[in-house]
Amino acid sequence: MFQANMTSVTIFFFLGFSHYPKVEVIIFVLCLLMYLSTLLGNIILISITILDSHLHTPMYFFLSNLSCLDICYTSSAFPPMLTNFVSGKNTTSFFGCAAQMYFSLAMGSTECVLLSMMAYDRYVAICNPLRYPIIMNRKVCVQIAAGSWATGCLTALVETVSVLQLSLCGNSVINHFACEILAVLKLVCVDTFMVQLIMLVITILLVPMPMLLICISYAFILSNILRISSANGRSKAFSTCAAHLTVVVLFYGTALSMYLKPSAVDSQEIDKFMALVYGGLTPMLNPIIYSLRNKEVKAAVKKLLIRKSLVLS
Repeated sequence: MFQANMTSVTIFFFLGFSHYPKVEVIIFVLCLLMYLSTLLGNIILISITILDSHLHTPMYFFLSNLSCLDICYTSSAFPPMLTNFVSGKNTTSFFGCAAQMYFSLAMGSTECVLLSMMAYDRYVAICNPLRYPIIMNRKVCVQIAAGSWATGCLTALVETVSVLQLSLCGNSVINHFACEILAVLKLVCVDTFMVQLIMLVITILLVPMPMLLICISYAFILSNILRISSANGRSKAFSTCAAHLTVVVLFYGTALSMYLKPSAVDSQEIDKFMALVYGGLTPMLNPIIYSLRNKEVKAAVKKLLIRKSLVLS
């Protein structure tokens, strides 16, 4: 069978949702709305975090990083998909595919690490409130955020390079709407054992291990909350963690279902719809979850709106 090094392939073709012509337009409209909502919600959250001095805390610093990640992650997949749908081409260049694969992996991996660090931040805030400003000082927060970004970017580089150097079986049709790494691996005709092993190791490091850290952090948090005598104190402590836990469940739930499912399960069609949830719905819901359940964010938005109305008047 004809084999070609992946670097000799100049164009990849996406099947996208062409198998579902009756709902393709509906999917396009939903994806467009999700992307615009993601941009709007996360930009607003970043803006109020920067503009309101009361939100210059570690929690909102990490939340701004999360919003930035969500914007970058969604932008790596949705705009090219929407453009391809409008143009009817459904193609991408080799370098475009490589960039898309890298950025989606980098942003997703960074978010895995960052969410676990946010759980640690909540642990320190609730279990060691008096030492919180000392432990989570500005330098430490910057180092944690930088470490999360560096980890995600480096692991994504390893995965992307390991896949793109493999040989194809004369096929450049990707059964997906983006250059998702598992979909690209389906085109490879050589042994992928080493690549899959690398991906498995990285996935275990970036998904179950951060999840374990999150579980341990919240076990201590729950134990500490239950010892609080006042009902109001318990309610306030729970409310600071509820939004983060909701985001964690959404993000890790879809990630685990995609990347740690049994190898015998060949469900590329299901993976495409899961990718919409993983790459579109979750980033869109994150700012909504944090703002709706957070009095400080709502108060900051009201303050900015009042300030703007006074300036305009």
